[in-house]
Amino acid sequence: MGRDLLFLLKEDFVDGAGAPYFCPDCAQITGVLSYFPKLRHHLDIRYVDFARPRKEIVSLLGEQHQGCPVLILDQPPGMDALAYMSGQVGGKSFVSGAKAISSYWAYKYGVSRPH
Repeated sequence: MGRDLLFLLKEDFVDGAGAPYFCPDCAQITGVLSYFPKLRHHLDIRYVDFARPRKEIVSLLGEQHQGCPVLILDQPPGMDALAYMSGQVGGKSFVSGAKAISSYWAYKYGVSRPH
């Protein structure tokens, strides 16, 4: 069994005015991973640039689903996990957003749920 693929934005990206930014949702996921380091054993974590198109994500999910954070599942989810899915493209199921990803991990791996 492989690993789920997690895409996060790199920190300190520039958007327009030149000031550095970070993605709050990606920072939240990074925090969850620090709370529950065992999750890292189930993930292939990749950091992508803020600029679009985010080619690596687009190649897997298409242009309309290149937002971060996004978790692309290695295996199709069971029927009981479908409620956690954000979508499916080309046979790949994915979960988008910090709260949805954290909720999926709580279901799948038994870690605490987001409140």
